[in-house]
Amino acid sequence: MKISKQEFYLFAKKHQGILGKNYLKDTERLDSGEPMDYVLGNSEFLGCLIDLSFKPLIPRVETEYWTEKAIEENRGKKGLKVLDIFSGSGCIGVAVAKKLHVAEIHFADSETDCIKQIKKNIRLNKLKGKTKVIRSDVFENIKGKYDLIFANPPYIPLTRKKSLPKSVVDYEAGEYLFGGSTGLTIIKKFIKDLESHLILGGTAYMEFDSGQRGDIKKMIAGVGLKSVFMRDQYDKYRWVRISR
Repeated sequence: MKISKQEFYLFAKKHQGILGKNYLKDTERLDSGEPMDYVLGNSEFLGCLIDLSFKPLIPRVETEYWTEKAIEENRGKKGLKVLDIFSGSGCIGVAVAKKLHVAEIHFADSETDCIKQIKKNIRLNKLKGKTKVIRSDVFENIKGKYDLIFANPPYIPLTRKKSLPKSVVDYEAGEYLFGGSTGLTIIKKFIKDLESHLILGGTAYMEFDSGQRGDIKKMIAGVGLKSVFMRDQYDKYRWVRISR
């Protein structure tokens, strides 16, 4: 038997003691279009619990897919120095640190709330080894070289904003998503300075939009690095392995 939204709210209010004091409020948040992960306050990423209380970009399954592949490529290596740049929630770096032999892992993001979120997720996941959280606009405040760099930069073109789901536009459409009119503004900055932050033989993994592959390939070749473009679980080009 179907019931109306009003009847459901009346039922939830009446039985709030059984369902929990936040049940009705959370239901209203979901009904307004707020993403489930924000309502729950956390998400899971490769078996790691990722807190989302500061509203970073919600981890995507596409990102989880390529991160797992990158981890498998580096399993067995020891003493790695790793950078998770454009870190957001810190989900990539947390998963890498938990699953690889990481001697040192740095997280970098330009947003104050993301810096707070990363620190919270480091504590929540009890990361071992040396960690550092850096507030940086791309590589601006990052020193030294790394064995591995993981990057999920803002890459959605502003021209596509109107076509995005309402839940994304209303709740996630900030600095975390958009990379200028073409989506390549931040990616260009990242690739331009990448070589100076990779050790010889080091590797960077970067997520991008499938339609950007040709432009990104030219950028990588232009700075003298090698690239291998990979498909995601939906058979779309989604990530690239960049090696020095």
